[in-house]
Amino acid sequence: MSFIESTVTMSYGKVSRLLKVLRIAPPEPPCRPIHLTAACSKVSSGRYKVTRSKNKPLTYEQANPPHYLFVRKGFNSFNTSNLKDGVRPSESAMEDMFIRKFISGTWHNMFLSEVIIKRQLNMIRISGIVVRNILPRKMYFLIGYTEEMLTNWLQCPVKLELQTTDSREDVVFKYI
Repeated sequence: MSFIESTVTMSYGKVSRLLKVLRIAPPEPPCRPIHLTAACSKVSSGRYKVTRSKNKPLTYEQANPPHYLFVRKGFNSFNTSNLKDGVRPSESAMEDMFIRKFISGTWHNMFLSEVIIKRQLNMIRISGIVVRNILPRKMYFLIGYTEEMLTNWLQCPVKLELQTTDSREDVVFKYI
């Protein structure tokens, strides 16, 4: 009985053990073809869906598509800690998220634009557009409260720079 005839009658486990003993590489699997489809150039992320009645208001910053970032609109967070050899990049991102959550909870439904966070040296400047629907005394209290609380939590000076407007329609750029 030859070697080939004996391997045909052996089970697969015995053949693989024999190949390991003889140090023969197992046969390569058959080549599988690659299936390719045509590239779809449809970019839909970061864009707002058009409504049927065209009544959804957008601000100027929301109306510009994402590829116009830094051409027509700026970033919502200015910080240089994400550069190479920057200190505390993850802490800055988490602090920015905390600031946005705190602002949206404290100034409930009053910010008409996005919250812009600028880090300059040791100071954090927060800016945005606010609607004038409360008394000025309460607004000054909210500004002081927000600055004081964030200063204590973040251990650096925080300054709010707010613009006010009478109605929500003043910041609408277009309807989609």
